[in-house]
Amino acid sequence: MKNLYYYLSALFFLVFLTACTTPPVQKTADIMGKTWKLTELNGQPIQLKNKKNNPYFKLNTEGMRYEGNAGCNGVGGTFEIKPDIMRIKFNQGMSTMMACEDLETEQLFTKVLLAADNYSVNGNTLTLNKARMAPLAKFVLQP
Repeated sequence: MKNLYYYLSALFFLVFLTACTTPPVQKTADIMGKTWKLTELNGQPIQLKNKKNNPYFKLNTEGMRYEGNAGCNGVGGTFEIKPDIMRIKFNQGMSTMMACEDLETEQLFTKVLLAADNYSVNGNTLTLNKARMAPLAKFVLQP
């Protein structure tokens, strides 16, 4: 009878532990293959003269390439990502070179991409960061 009590207690304990353990939270919230629209640069909401051309980017797993638009000019290149530790590195890429109204925003946007070394995700908001400093840029997920 003591053995039965011991086995039932052990079984109950294992079932309890299994029920209480939650699966690991996916830190990346899977940022790949989604379009991220810029909302803030260096802690300030972006102010665009032409509201139609909101800067954005998308990370593609094929070829580990990023593509996007800095507001007027297209941008793209390669990137490296370590989702388990939320590290990211955008490599110098290409950009078209049209004259634009929001050239200052474009330049800041591309500088932020190249400066970022980590990221965080909170719901539908992606933040690019450098070290432990204030966020460089915030983006919202586009449907």
